[in-house]
Amino acid sequence: MHYPLSTPLGRMGVETQIEGPDRCVASIPASGLLNPFTGAPTLAPVAMLIDHVGGLVNHHRRGPDEWTVSSELAVEFAPNAVELVGAAPKLPVVAAGRPFGPTGAAPLALCELTHAGQLLATATVRSFHITAPGHLVEWPTDSADAALPTTLTERMAVEVAESGGTTKVLRQLSDPVINNSLGIVHGGMSAAALELVASAAVNEGQEASPMRTGSLRINFLRQFRGGDESRYEGKAVRVGRSTAVADASAVGDDGKVALLARLTAYR
Repeated sequence: MHYPLSTPLGRMGVETQIEGPDRCVASIPASGLLNPFTGAPTLAPVAMLIDHVGGLVNHHRRGPDEWTVSSELAVEFAPNAVELVGAAPKLPVVAAGRPFGPTGAAPLALCELTHAGQLLATATVRSFHITAPGHLVEWPTDSADAALPTTLTERMAVEVAESGGTTKVLRQLSDPVINNSLGIVHGGMSAAALELVASAAVNEGQEASPMRTGSLRINFLRQFRGGDESRYEGKAVRVGRSTAVADASAVGDDGKVALLARLTAYR
């Protein structure tokens, strides 16, 4: 399935090949996209793919009057993940998801990500059942001359607000194209942004020998919307010789934290 550019999935180039309660498979182009803080290649958009595939698996197991929202996302990258993608830039990253354990009130999906047939990462997405909304937001209609934005910041509707020191801030602009059907910022978009600010925070001053994201774990606490004060903040907790840890959060216009993340990186 190909998604219009007026949707968050289309904006990130996601395509779905298989969709069902037992198995979901989708892909995303991941080469050529740069972290706006460091200018280095980033795998942050893969978080969008993980949220989509894992969320689909869980969504297909909902009851007739239920909807699902992401509550947790976790990913572990292979040490050479960036090199794998760079070696075959024209090929997308592919994610295959399946149920992990019984459905229950908070279903869990397990995802395996590959690139050119090689294992890139493993991930999990836990969802939470809510009452089916009475109305879903309609996405904007694509214009005839619509084109996929070239930079990651344009695709995600974000801009750098603070880049100095070990604290990094990205503003989340208000843009209906990046919202999900509930009218809030798509969880995969937010997950990708949290990786960007957290990895940039641990890589301050590390240009000669950069740290690479090993794991990312996210908790979705409440709805998050783009706005004048909406932002992602990443701060280094500790940067050592070979490992580093950073915390990140998504803060809404109301000053409340909507998402929390912890990133671990390795040299």
